Amino acid sequence: MNDMPPLNVVGKEIRRRDAFEKVTGRAIYSTDITLPNMLHAKALRSPRGHARITSLDASAAREMAGVHAVLTRDEIQNYAPEELMPVYGYFIKDQPIVAINKVLYEGDIVAAVAADNERIANRALAAIKVDYEELPAAATIEEALAEDAPELFEEAPLGIVPGYGEGASGELRGAKNICYTFKYETGSADAFDECDHIFEDEFRFSRMHHLHLEPFVTVAHWTDSDKIDVWSACQNPFPLRKELSRMFKRPENDISVKVSYIGGGFGAKNNCKTEPIAVLLSRMAKRPVRFCLTTEEGFLTNTQHAAILKVKTGVMKDGTLVARESEILLDSGAYSDGSPLVAEKAGYRIPGPYRYKHIKTTCHCVMTNTAPAGPFRGFGGTQTTWACESQIDMIAHRLGIDPYEMRVKNLLSLGEPFVPGESGLDSDLKEGLDLIVDEIGYKSPPSEPNRGIGLSIGFKDGGGVNKPASARIKVSTNGDIFLQCGTIELGQGAHTALPNIVAEILNAPADRVRYMPIDTNHTPFDQGTNASSAIAVTGQAVEQAALELKAKVLSFAAEQLSCEVGEIELDNWTIRKGNETLPLIPMIMGYYGGTGFEFTGEGYHKAESTHSAPLEAPCVFWEFGWGAADVTVDVDTGQITVNKLVVSGDAGRAINLNVCRGQDEGAAIMGLGQSLFETMIYDGTCLVNGEALAYQVPMASDLPEKFVSITQEQGHGPGPFGSKGMGEGGMLPVASAIANAVYNAVGVRITELPLSPDRVKKALADQK
Repeated sequence: MNDMPPLNVVGKEIRRRDAFEKVTGRAIYSTDITLPNMLHAKALRSPRGHARITSLDASAAREMAGVHAVLTRDEIQNYAPEELMPVYGYFIKDQPIVAINKVLYEGDIVAAVAADNERIANRALAAIKVDYEELPAAATIEEALAEDAPELFEEAPLGIVPGYGEGASGELRGAKNICYTFKYETGSADAFDECDHIFEDEFRFSRMHHLHLEPFVTVAHWTDSDKIDVWSACQNPFPLRKELSRMFKRPENDISVKVSYIGGGFGAKNNCKTEPIAVLLSRMAKRPVRFCLTTEEGFLTNTQHAAILKVKTGVMKDGTLVARESEILLDSGAYSDGSPLVAEKAGYRIPGPYRYKHIKTTCHCVMTNTAPAGPFRGFGGTQTTWACESQIDMIAHRLGIDPYEMRVKNLLSLGEPFVPGESGLDSDLKEGLDLIVDEIGYKSPPSEPNRGIGLSIGFKDGGGVNKPASARIKVSTNGDIFLQCGTIELGQGAHTALPNIVAEILNAPADRVRYMPIDTNHTPFDQGTNASSAIAVTGQAVEQAALELKAKVLSFAAEQLSCEVGEIELDNWTIRKGNETLPLIPMIMGYYGGTGFEFTGEGYHKAESTHSAPLEAPCVFWEFGWGAADVTVDVDTGQITVNKLVVSGDAGRAINLNVCRGQDEGAAIMGLGQSLFETMIYDGTCLVNGEALAYQVPMASDLPEKFVSITQEQGHGPGPFGSKGMGEGGMLPVASAIANAVYNAVGVRITELPLSPDRVKKALADQK
């Protein structure tokens, strides 16, 4: 680790700024927002997986006392195209506000009601009569790709393919039920000809629910002056404002999106979810409308992608990796949502942090009659790390090479570009690997029967693709600091870390900086709180703003003191000049008069676009998660016991050490859930465990007896003081580390998640 000079605020274990509000129950979340005369919305959902709506009668609901608006396809069709565009999505606009002609999954919204309270709204929904004509359904990737599969979208929805750089490309509707395909290739396939061995393996990744504690919720008010005010549990308020502007044909300056604390998102709360229905019902009712989903409805709204990953790797007999080709099939569910974005990331990350002469990958988004899938913590890296790191171990064992040695032989070096045209890696991967190897005791493993150790390195590019972010800082006459930027506080600690950067640069106490409420009307633009971008992207914008503001203050003080800027320093809103300490307040009041003044600084950051980078802009930073597991397998039951789990991430420079540690540990436990417990179970098109009590997550009793997290500060990050993003990397290596440990323990290789007792027991039986 680098020796870094101590700082005043950064790195200190300062209490989280939101701690008091949250532990006392005073914190305001979007679900707490209430407005005068507010109505409550509920939605009618399809009981069919794939069906045509033959008739719909909502007349009885419209006549019920306490019902103020009923939204069905009839109301949608009453609006002219210049008034309403009733579909939304990221790259592909395919999800309707309510179903128009067909329903595509069990849970698809058919109608919505705004009433005085939810009880009346639910009674109104029960009065709506809908007749369906059942259609053949495709509930799995294999069924959707079959020759005789029903086509979910007979007509192509509106969609775009973004610009890509060298070696990368995208395609809309490349085949039936494939909404998007991402491809990347570098080097020549001839590289396989020089390989001593070529291994082909298939891995399956289970569908997982985000299970955020705060539900999807929106309060919307379409005012009498045709302004739209939205309070939403949303991770990307500015893109949401743009999408609402497009849908409702209103200028963006007529739409205000406000976001308070969010009770967890993990990627689910991006783009439109509850917002379009709330806005349209408010327009119809001429009153504010709150649309809050239940936990069960959350299962039907957004999920992680299940996947099939086919990986072909060419290698020399000494373990040198030469070539890798892969095909990834993502289960996108019934609507495209963020699938194209996930396809980019999964397709790009499948090589892992290793050196190859040739890489070729194809990632398809396959439409099925199940709940839509979208961004999830790790964003494609969870699926690809599972396959990549499992196969690295498999190849090592096939060649008789130690899995640690094989990784070390092939790891990309610090500063080495991931692929041609891309940025260099900003962590020493061997340094991180050696930390967990030492902590888990890899080189002196336990000798008990049916006990083993496994390693894994999680890998993802971070900071978002081409993501811009802005920041503004103001300081009052009295030295009180106001930070304005668009990063949402999801529980990750950004509203602690970003003010700490400001306090460090302005040499002020941390409690002098206030993070201002987020409202798209006055908050500087930010593309969204995702891709671990708060510190590495928005943090650089905040750093620039703080430096600009500091320069303005010092320039002003130097002018008042008739000296050079280099002769003075800023210290807690005083000026130090030699041995003198001079207060700023009298200088400001003396120059600007009794009203005083506010100094401001502006900052902006975006990676420079270049066509040589496959994703059109080089990666801002690289996020890694090193993981190791020590497990025991009960050969009679197949039960896996994780004796010790070790995870590590590199913060570059920890802005707040406790927050960084908490992020890695929370991510690792999500990874443990993915590994051993969590999966959404479908019977055909019916989700059978779509509720909190039926969906198995790790309990306290399921946690490893020993759980160690190591926060590295290697100091190579691009963010302020050498920092870089973290919070997703800790999830990535856990599943493959456990699977590799199971193989080490009992010699069976599980290639499908979760690693359930039934799967382990069957593999053991097959082995015999």
